Amino acid sequence: MAISSDAKGKAVERAPPPPPPPVVVTTKATKIGNITTKATKIRTTKATKIRNIRGKKGLAIIDIVLRLGAGSAALAASYIAGNTEQILPFFTQFFQFHAQYNDLPTFTFFVAANAVAVGYIAISLPFSIVCIVRPHAIGPRLLLVFLDTVMVALVMSAAGASTAILYLAHNGNLNSNWLAICMQYTDFCQALSGALVASFVAAVFFMLLVVNSTFALKRK
Repeated sequence: MAISSDAKGKAVERAPPPPPPPVVVTTKATKIGNITTKATKIRTTKATKIRNIRGKKGLAIIDIVLRLGAGSAALAASYIAGNTEQILPFFTQFFQFHAQYNDLPTFTFFVAANAVAVGYIAISLPFSIVCIVRPHAIGPRLLLVFLDTVMVALVMSAAGASTAILYLAHNGNLNSNWLAICMQYTDFCQALSGALVASFVAAVFFMLLVVNSTFALKRK
């Protein structure tokens, strides 16, 4: 009985150690979870960057469309006003009743301002294309915002001053002896009114360009 007892004791002493606690498994699961979380964050970041790039490209395309609209409206305003004239059917031997845009310095400035706006649109289109190719480029966008703001001021000042003169031409002013010449030069005044509408449309397009560029700069 003693021998068998020793044998049993040796068998117990030589028994394999108990299995380790499942801490390793938990650690591995934690590591795998961290790796999965990091991969998810990377995928989310990439997706966000892709969306931002697409958004910037979309705004750059809208920028080109607005520029084409502004250029077309300014060209129409400059062309209509620059070719506006009217000769009344009655005249004398020494005097002919003839009205032309350059008879009024304000409308000379109006034609020049809208012509400058058209030239600016032609020059700015390559910069707008660069913003499509390189959506994250900040330099061209800042330049366009600054120059677009200048164009808003130029076109609005020309259109506003010309509107005041055309109002006097339609209604006159007895205090300053300004005659309502549109009573005789109806075609002349109607053409100038159309040019003013086109110029204000161009100014609105330039304002939208400033807003669009501001949104593009705000997006990261």
